[in-house]
Amino acid sequence: MLIPVQYGVEGGSSAHCLVLLAAYNGLEWIDEQIQSILNQVGVEVNVVVSVDFSEDRTFERCLEWAASDSRVTVLNYGERFGGAARNFFRLIRDVDISGFDVVAFADQDDIWLQNKLLRAWKRISNGECDVYSSDVLAFWPDGKQALIKKSDPQRALDHFYEAAGPGCTYVFRAEVFQAIRDFVINRFTECKTIALHDWLIYAYCRQSGYCWLIDDEPLMLYRQHLSNQVGTNNNFVAYRKRLKMVKEGWYLGEVRKIANLVAPQLVDKLTKRRFIISHFGSVRRRLRDRIVLLVLAVTGLL
Repeated sequence: MLIPVQYGVEGGSSAHCLVLLAAYNGLEWIDEQIQSILNQVGVEVNVVVSVDFSEDRTFERCLEWAASDSRVTVLNYGERFGGAARNFFRLIRDVDISGFDVVAFADQDDIWLQNKLLRAWKRISNGECDVYSSDVLAFWPDGKQALIKKSDPQRALDHFYEAAGPGCTYVFRAEVFQAIRDFVINRFTECKTIALHDWLIYAYCRQSGYCWLIDDEPLMLYRQHLSNQVGTNNNFVAYRKRLKMVKEGWYLGEVRKIANLVAPQLVDKLTKRRFIISHFGSVRRRLRDRIVLLVLAVTGLL
């Protein structure tokens, strides 16, 4: 059911941007993230927050933000979603985007650079793309930083085998987001079985023929800590965990579920090792990832 929300969008020539923020046990970081979103330059910003059932005061703190700034709205609380994907599907389903030019996703613990939405809006409004995402700059509590590059050239089939990058970089032209919303509403039960909302949405948009730009300019600080549901995945422990998931069938299982939703006629091909081997040049954007997937398929570990 669509939840009525007063967004408080003011008039003006700037783009109106709606940011959908999913939160869970995020009291430690939520202030810094919301402030960085509201500090965006060159655009009008409103934030809608959905808080998964938490053990801290994340919901109460978001209510305090809403009470002090009309640009912040908090959705009804009390449901346990059990993961970011279901929380975002709830946001997509329940939020009215009327009057907005673009819609963006946000996590609770990152820090946005001030021109993040403006740069995305410029690329969308000039016709370069329908959906925008970008590289990010990961950062750790000890001050270390590292570029997470997702902007390698897109491949014909990469959307079936990976996301465009962290969903918190995604910015959608409003008309495209409305199509995504209709899709999610019509297939809500199936969508809730998908582990990674950003992968499904990338697959849906690419398969629907929308132009997706992955920018090589990092416009967000991507916080790394023990509570990350998905982080950089760039160390030995992460690789071992991912290999275990692949061997247990999780990866091809997600490929199958996503393909069933966006291209059911291709499911049997996309999940066959022989198909992946013969099309390995098209299945992932980064060369190293293509080689790893090829090796997994050839050795039967996939």
